[in-house]
Amino acid sequence: MAALSREQFEELRAIDSPTIANAIEYFEIRPRVSGYVGSNVRCLTPDAGFMLGYAVTCRGDSTTEDKDRREHASLYRAIHELQPWPAVVVIGDDGDPSQIHLACHAGEMMATTMKRVGAVGLVTNGGLRDIREINALGGFHYYGRGLVVAHGRPCIYDVGAVVNIDGMEVHPGDLLHGDENGVVVIPAEIADKVAAKAREHRDMEQERLKEILGPDFHKQFEGLTQYR
Repeated sequence: MAALSREQFEELRAIDSPTIANAIEYFEIRPRVSGYVGSNVRCLTPDAGFMLGYAVTCRGDSTTEDKDRREHASLYRAIHELQPWPAVVVIGDDGDPSQIHLACHAGEMMATTMKRVGAVGLVTNGGLRDIREINALGGFHYYGRGLVVAHGRPCIYDVGAVVNIDGMEVHPGDLLHGDENGVVVIPAEIADKVAAKAREHRDMEQERLKEILGPDFHKQFEGLTQYR
């Protein structure tokens, strides 16, 4: 956790997530199609800005009627132990996959408690609820499959487990960056280098956009054969 200085941490938090993802690719330390959440998980609080924090993981099941594993206190304790660094809670759905559209892993009460003990966001491949209250809470990021009206039979357990959130494998302590586009894992071994590379990549894109929007851009296509 202390590998980054507070200044480096804030530099990362000031950059959008797609640019962070682009910067990570330059280091070639993982496959290109990995390390980010898929489109089944979406940002439910798009006005909350950029999210950055260290993962506190667990499993959750709200669709199995005869299950009763409520280890919420262990989850809250793990969040609190990360302070002063912000936590991002990651709940991997552990119920029947055919019932995942009915899963709901948190609402106003849990999210408020999470924020109170040091979390800045929640990421799950299941559902969430109480979106008005979460927006009113402020400063808390919500990522999930969608909104669900009822909480079913909520269970939380296996705090510290490795979970997979729609293709994104998350280990406890992973550094997660998110915005309205999605969430990406920043590998620890390059975390202190990503911000500089992101700025470099962004500058390159801005120069390319100037060319694309410039008055002479169309000239490179003149004389090309058009296929119908």
